[in-house]
Amino acid sequence: MSVKTKGSNAERELLHVFWSRGFACVRSAGSGSMKYPGPDLIASNKVRKLAIECKTTKSNKQYLDKHDVEQLKEFCEIFGAEPWFAVKFSGMEWLFLSFEDIGKTEKGYVIDSKVAERRGLLIDELIK
Repeated sequence: MSVKTKGSNAERELLHVFWSRGFACVRSAGSGSMKYPGPDLIASNKVRKLAIECKTTKSNKQYLDKHDVEQLKEFCEIFGAEPWFAVKFSGMEWLFLSFEDIGKTEKGYVIDSKVAERRGLLIDELIK
């Protein structure tokens, strides 16, 4: 299975999780490869709008491209959504992190599994 297919499947999995908890959710196919900024998922109820960049990894660190992070910021400023990074490390549940929870590197950003465990929110904590 290709990396792209694994990523798409992870996005679809999370989409179903949001729907099962009363949030409408859509997947932005081709996010990151189009001219305009766009997150992987947009989820909302009558109260909140969330824009989510999704990542899965077998590693203990997930690196984020600087361009992707900047595009999420830009989209959220225009759309009026809360920006979130959803990451699923092997053997763990989805964790949601804010910009403040991710580390900066020379070339971009990183989400460390130990930091994610300590500071990340589970889905039910995020949407309560």
